[in-house]
Amino acid sequence: MEQIQHKYVEVSGLKLHVAELGTGPKVVLFLHGFPEIWYSWRHQMVAAAAAGYRAIAFDFRGYGLSQQPPEPEKASFDDLVLDVIGVMDNLSISKAFLVGKDSGAFPAFHVAVLHPERVSGVVTLGIPFMLPGVSVIPMHLLPKGFYILRWQEPGRAEADFGRFDVKTVIRNIYMLFCRSELQVASDDQEIMDLADPSAPLPPWFTEEDLKVYSTLYENSGFRTPLQVPYRTLGIDCGVKDPKITAPGMLIMGEKDYVLKFPGMEEYIRSEKVKEFMPNLEIIFHEEGNHFIQEQLPEEVNELLITFLNKHST
Repeated sequence: MEQIQHKYVEVSGLKLHVAELGTGPKVVLFLHGFPEIWYSWRHQMVAAAAAGYRAIAFDFRGYGLSQQPPEPEKASFDDLVLDVIGVMDNLSISKAFLVGKDSGAFPAFHVAVLHPERVSGVVTLGIPFMLPGVSVIPMHLLPKGFYILRWQEPGRAEADFGRFDVKTVIRNIYMLFCRSELQVASDDQEIMDLADPSAPLPPWFTEEDLKVYSTLYENSGFRTPLQVPYRTLGIDCGVKDPKITAPGMLIMGEKDYVLKFPGMEEYIRSEKVKEFMPNLEIIFHEEGNHFIQEQLPEEVNELLITFLNKHST
């Protein structure tokens, strides 16, 4: 961890924070979700670099140590695509493996569709192929207290989170979303009320980890992260008949709550997802939860390095 180098690159007039470990022509670019950050990939960066890859993770605009966009309420998933390509261009990377987790999977897929010549392969954790749009998740089939629906309401999550310090918010989100159930609040609750403050942190997420996350989100706040992904999830990205022909791998934990989304498990297990990614390998891990790369780093690292080595030229 101490050997990870940190720098800033300018993309679309914004300074983005980049963490990097390892050297060489074979590049792996890690894309975080929420409430994650570059640090979410610490275990995978070390493993990839040790295997001979140049491992890079960065904070998307408005997250962590990266600069806020001038109008966060106008940010969209298109901006994350610009971030990925901009970081690659700034670091003189012509082609890379993209590894995305949670909402970081969306720009991984989007870049692979729009810029296939820049992508060696796509690995995602917890999210099968999908692009932003009205049909990405059938929200009408979910209860009105579902966390995404709540956080899509302007001001609601801000008020909910604002009752606590940043450390408590991050702690609560990690504790809630490592469960296998969908997080749904009743009419007299907010999402933060679902957390049990007395519950201990899981062994794979230490107080030191929580401190790192808290410090990064104290810097950025939640203004942009609530906009992207949650409040732009239903905006169509304009891509028709998308297909990714690059090699792909989906790692799903059997205890990931995302499998409880309407139609999600069938979409994956029936291999309908391969209509969009014909060269996709699907792996289920019996004990994995939504934070599988932090929960089970050795298992994820082994799967990742095997995939990278298989498809490196």
